[in-house]
Amino acid sequence: MEYAIEHEEAAAKGAFFVQKDGQRVAEMSYSRTNATLIIIDHTEVDASLSGQGVGKKLLAALIEWARSTGTKVVPLCPFAKAQFDKDASIRDVLR
Repeated sequence: MEYAIEHEEAAAKGAFFVQKDGQRVAEMSYSRTNATLIIIDHTEVDASLSGQGVGKKLLAALIEWARSTGTKVVPLCPFAKAQFDKDASIRDVLR
């Protein structure tokens, strides 16, 4: 099943997320340290979406956004860090 990934940012916090029936069922949150640097601090996916690759889709959306805005990324979240460690093709956004 496909899910629409949404993005919001306010003040120094932001998130890429999926909503279902008005509830957030998946989220990758970040903190902005300056105009061109964010820290991915948490990824959470509801058990109902387990095994569907939703976490990877959230990260893919974040990477696409980071590339288009010239934003660099520090992955403190263990899930995001593991994905960057596994896939050299996405490391261009790392600081």
